[in-house]
Amino acid sequence: MSFNSVIFRHLTINEPRFKCIFKIQDSILFSIRSFLRSEGFIEILAPIIGPCTDPGIRGAKLVSIDYYGSKFKVMSSMILYKQMMIKCYPKIFALSPNVRIEPLEAVSTGRHLAEFRQIDLEVAYAKCEDMLNLAERLLKKVIDDVLTNCSDELKFLGRELTPLKIPFKRYTYDEAIELLSSMGYHVSYGCEIPWDAEEALSSLHKEPFWITSYPISARGFYYLEDESRPGFLRDFDLIYPDGYGEAISGGEREYRYEFVVERMRRNCEDPSNYSWYIEMLKDGVPPSAGFGIGVERLTRYICGLRYVWDAVPFPKIPGVISP
Repeated sequence: MSFNSVIFRHLTINEPRFKCIFKIQDSILFSIRSFLRSEGFIEILAPIIGPCTDPGIRGAKLVSIDYYGSKFKVMSSMILYKQMMIKCYPKIFALSPNVRIEPLEAVSTGRHLAEFRQIDLEVAYAKCEDMLNLAERLLKKVIDDVLTNCSDELKFLGRELTPLKIPFKRYTYDEAIELLSSMGYHVSYGCEIPWDAEEALSSLHKEPFWITSYPISARGFYYLEDESRPGFLRDFDLIYPDGYGEAISGGEREYRYEFVVERMRRNCEDPSNYSWYIEMLKDGVPPSAGFGIGVERLTRYICGLRYVWDAVPFPKIPGVISP
């Protein structure tokens, strides 16, 4: 696997394929913003640093900095801040920059970056079903717009896309694990689905599909437990087809102070590391649901790229020193 096009990006950035990719990416971002505004969302500015960030990032490490004598984190996700912002406005989104020091083996997936951006959104009083419906319509609109506005660029890249058919197929976590078992993949129950198994499941499909209802042990303290199915969450992942893997992750949020603290302790998290967040929950926040969709992964899928680092002008690949 050569990283010359990344290390020497100043020499390759003017190649026709990159011009096509970044024109398509511009269309993607314009389409997402237009769609969400038509749905009543407003765009906010995302935090880049803060006293705490999302701890549930599948083996990646957080980045800490000294902030005037205090230990701050570089954002791995703005999820905690979204719960704050919906106290001000009920439908919000942001183009959120994230930094995660992924393990070196993550490079082999072709879809992990150490620095990436995602459209992060949150809706007060929303349920999972609302978010599944919104995400499907969003993704369909984006692809319809790219097909209309970037047909020449898609043709140059040799990418054949067709309009999406919604609603997408759904599996529960249990159903996905059972299907993987029949394929010879033995996933430790209650854990995240490993990258290779997720890619194999993705490769079985020609359309995006959902995995819902993960066990409580698989996810962070901010997801809401399903009262009708104790031990399972009201959450979801969207998986791209053809081996492209995870697209979206989201769900309903736990918003009750005492439940969050209990979950933190169960996950061996120290509540004192989340002091502002705990104080916010004590004051009260509305129930909500939301999700994040990675911009580079969406670009990779739409453009049919082998590697996600070709879907960003200035990529940061785990373990690779580049501009």
